[in-house]
Amino acid sequence: MIQTLIEQLEAEHILPFEDLIRLLTEADDDDRAFLFQRARAVTDRYYGHDIYTRGLIEFTNYCKNDCLYCGIRRSNRHVERYRLSEDDILACCREGRKLGFSTFVLQGGEDPFYTRERMCHIVSAIREHFPECAITLSIGEKSYDDYLAYYKAGANRYLLRHETADELHYAKLHPPELSLKNRMRCLYDLKAIGYQTGTGFMVGSPGQTPQTLAKDLLFIHKLQPEMIGIGPFIAHHDTPFKDCANGTLDMTVFLIAVLRLIRPNALIPATTALGTIHPDGRKMGVLAGANVVMPNLSPLNVRHQYTLYDNKIYMDAEAAESRGRLKEEMASIGYRITDARGDMKPL
Repeated sequence: MIQTLIEQLEAEHILPFEDLIRLLTEADDDDRAFLFQRARAVTDRYYGHDIYTRGLIEFTNYCKNDCLYCGIRRSNRHVERYRLSEDDILACCREGRKLGFSTFVLQGGEDPFYTRERMCHIVSAIREHFPECAITLSIGEKSYDDYLAYYKAGANRYLLRHETADELHYAKLHPPELSLKNRMRCLYDLKAIGYQTGTGFMVGSPGQTPQTLAKDLLFIHKLQPEMIGIGPFIAHHDTPFKDCANGTLDMTVFLIAVLRLIRPNALIPATTALGTIHPDGRKMGVLAGANVVMPNLSPLNVRHQYTLYDNKIYMDAEAAESRGRLKEEMASIGYRITDARGDMKPL
């Protein structure tokens, strides 16, 4: 019966709420194998065995917010804070371009130091030096005018995880000054402006249930994002959730496959968190339907300071300098790293 639901999901790209809960709670090993097979087939239809890379530049670990799950939350006094200059960021881009990266992802906390003017200047400089590359921003909740200014300066893509589509669950994860309503406003603003927009959520975050996950899946189907990023919740020792159980590899890869059937042509990363929770996590993500990996281009001396969660991998295959090893990792399961920009394919 669950395999019938999987076939229905592949055909219609969504299921009713109660059927989503059944899929999430009742699938057995045979159902999972069938789901992964269907998800890989859908991915191959649009992208073949190509895996796209994004050069991740974590340019600031200052953040004005106090999200309960995040290691760089403003109240964590144990973080050694840093900011990269425009020259630092451009140096990361130059190194990344030499290595074959065609997309740069500027990710950081919500740092007021990077004003609209400063951020636009950085984006414009990257666009001037690397006109052929995609520029992705992941810097949180901003005004419509801010988003529009970044877009006009040359940004193509924007990543903003909604984290949960359930208001009560959202309130458990975030301080009172943050709201699900505003997070949704941001995502719809980004879509309206013309960004390739990414959203997603943590798998196994405190308070998450099959019901909240079903709401996440329904929201993603409604939003129709170009990119969907999910990864397991991993506790950080300096947060209120330090003693909470981590999300699991099994549920994360299961949901990657489900999301592939919901949004067949989306760009879905096998995230750093997935690689952190299991040595073969990224390979398993790809075999469940992911088609993007995001190696780190940040300077070596700051990578260990951008700790959203404990035990984050930032060296070895995660380091951009080890791109060759990442190619071997993907080749071992029959996939290949490509230097293409990796824009979303049309349906």
